[in-house]
Amino acid sequence: MSRRARITPTEAGLPDGGARRRTPGLRREEVAVLAGVGASWYQWLEQGRDITVSGQVLDSVGRVLKLTSAERRHLYALAGLNPPALEVAPADEGMRPGLQRLIDAWTPYPAHIMDTYWNTILYNDAAALVFGMRPETTQNCLITFFTDPIYRSRAKGWEDIAGQVVAQFRAACSERPHDDGFRAVIAEAREASSEFADLWDRNDVRPGGQTQKDIEHPVAGTLSVESTQLRVPARPDLTIVLHTALPGTGTAEKLEWLSSPEGRRASLVPLAG
Repeated sequence: MSRRARITPTEAGLPDGGARRRTPGLRREEVAVLAGVGASWYQWLEQGRDITVSGQVLDSVGRVLKLTSAERRHLYALAGLNPPALEVAPADEGMRPGLQRLIDAWTPYPAHIMDTYWNTILYNDAAALVFGMRPETTQNCLITFFTDPIYRSRAKGWEDIAGQVVAQFRAACSERPHDDGFRAVIAEAREASSEFADLWDRNDVRPGGQTQKDIEHPVAGTLSVESTQLRVPARPDLTIVLHTALPGTGTAEKLEWLSSPEGRRASLVPLAG
């Protein structure tokens, strides 16, 4: 009812009714006509009665009421249906500068941000220093994991975590099983790496969470970190990946030094060194 009240007849493409209209917004009968449903059925929907509801009809009602993506999901939940995927609202599309500030503040710990397909869209200086992230490499985290010689040379126990990475990517794919974007990444990864192809064919699934990594850095030595994936509710297409030093390993102190002027100067050697 509150969403109906905020839509004027003019916005819905109807005559406004002038002084004859006693209440603001649309009448129930007008919403029903515009959505292509019965007036009684729509009244029962507003009243929360136990009626049969389909996603198609809810989408029609949501279109008339100009519901946001979050409001559409809420409507589905109220109706007892599985909600559709949350879409990015126009007001939240400009979050990139703030997210860059967030991961920059995470320095000296490495951090980066991936999109839906695991393309790296942002990373901080610590990620460049520790993992060798750089503009000229393939900026898809899955493909880089299997093909970047610098990352592979630094990742101690690479074989032990490769299966976890592939299983987490399959879990991401399962959220959009018919998305051509995922299919393109999988096809490219298959062509680039037989190791990926073998692991992918296992059909393992694992949700994104925490993964421990040991990095053999050419200057700082062994770095033991914990990688944690975090989702941004307003930007469901983005995942923040934060790395934290494991306690008792001396990693925190090494990362502090690596991000210092002295450490940065010492790192000005060929990345493969």
